[in-house]
Amino acid sequence: MSQPSGTRAPLVSHVSVGVTDLHRAGVFYDAVMATLGARRIMEHGVGIGYGRTFPEFWAARPHDGGQADTGNGAHVCFNAPDAAAVAAFHAAGLAAGGVDDGAPGPRPEYAPGYHAAFLRDPDGNKVEAMCWTARADAG
Repeated sequence: MSQPSGTRAPLVSHVSVGVTDLHRAGVFYDAVMATLGARRIMEHGVGIGYGRTFPEFWAARPHDGGQADTGNGAHVCFNAPDAAAVAAFHAAGLAAGGVDDGAPGPRPEYAPGYHAAFLRDPDGNKVEAMCWTARADAG
């Protein structure tokens, strides 16, 4: 997968989270990624890569063969197009075996117009979907 001509590479190529069961992780991430317009792009023996055109996010067994652990304070945040997609992400994740870690809604403590939802995947990894909404005092 080559970079399109005339574009600048993003700062981050991809992010991976460790999982213990690829099938279970696939059920969860297939569901939540579909709400964000992403899909499985690539699979191999230890992982599943998701994105729109390039595998930007991986759910994978650790390459060292060790236990998949979650990082304290670490999470991955996905851009959502709007608040409805944030809510759909959260609902799809719960239906696919995820655990609520913050219901969809405004997060003014982060920034005005920040709207997000948080989940824990079946392995405990924290994932978020967020979008920017119009501020009530804008205009």
